[in-house]
Amino acid sequence: MIVFFINFKCVILGSGFFIGKVNNVKMSKNVKGSLMVLIAGTAWGISGVSGQYLMAHGMNVDLLSCVRLIISGVIMTAIAALNQRETFIKAVTSLKTLGSIAIFSLIGLVMNQYAYLRAIESTNAGTATVIQYMAPILVLAYVSVRKKQLPRGSEILAIILAILGTFVIATHGHLDGLAITLEGFAWGLFSAVTYSFYIILPAKLIREFDSFTVIGLGMLMGGVTFPILVNPWQYKLVLNPGNLLGLFGIIIVGTVFAYSLFLMGTCIIGPVKGSLLAAIEPVSSVFFSVTVMHEIFYPMDFLGMIFIIAAVILISLRDLVVVNKQIHQ
Repeated sequence: MIVFFINFKCVILGSGFFIGKVNNVKMSKNVKGSLMVLIAGTAWGISGVSGQYLMAHGMNVDLLSCVRLIISGVIMTAIAALNQRETFIKAVTSLKTLGSIAIFSLIGLVMNQYAYLRAIESTNAGTATVIQYMAPILVLAYVSVRKKQLPRGSEILAIILAILGTFVIATHGHLDGLAITLEGFAWGLFSAVTYSFYIILPAKLIREFDSFTVIGLGMLMGGVTFPILVNPWQYKLVLNPGNLLGLFGIIIVGTVFAYSLFLMGTCIIGPVKGSLLAAIEPVSSVFFSVTVMHEIFYPMDFLGMIFIIAAVILISLRDLVVVNKQIHQ
């Protein structure tokens, strides 16, 4: 616990100091936006390892999921109500909109967060995060099927890399068995599928309303309904200094702070560059898994991770090229 506290405190203090410097130092908007997104991606990595720490120190995954949804939902909904009042009122007074957010909340948001934490519980934060990053490839496949068009060469390569990376992580190249638990692998794949829904389902809502309204209300709805399904209050809420810091990491740093900073950064550099730089999240998650939780990764694990991250970067670079061509036409 002491090691976790020291490492985590250094990261938080360092991030806060760094953001202060970013705001004070004169630099281009693109550099500032890029740094914001990179810090947000790092904070998401902290979120995963915070969840792993909490579950390793007595907090049940059902209880953790509900606590995270409720507190994050209240905070993000409050931010939306204060900063985007007209949009927020428009959303909460429309039954159709609330129904759409409820569907996104259950299928995309709640199921994704729960599956991700279950994957972490069965493997570790680094492995679970990397497997979840199969999601952009699944979204690519969905879009290709929906538009009835074959993937381009770079897209096919990205799909191959992602599948190969997942295979290497799961088996270490051995066809006779899994290198990770079957339960962990299944939850990891399910988290990738639900993360795809998390990306696809709210797209129209976010275009009409703002992100904080949609995500905040979605979390709040999940925080109200999910406990009915899993009855988390039967489990003891272990609150000691280490666990309180872990909750701060997964809720404040890894959800509210990371999402806010990511939105600020992408407003400056654009969503395509933002998604490209956000690929630092699995790298961050692996780093904190090793330094904070003392997880051991093997060369084949890193090889698989490189394949998956390369696939995500390849898709993002393709999108960046397309956007640049459109700008200069």
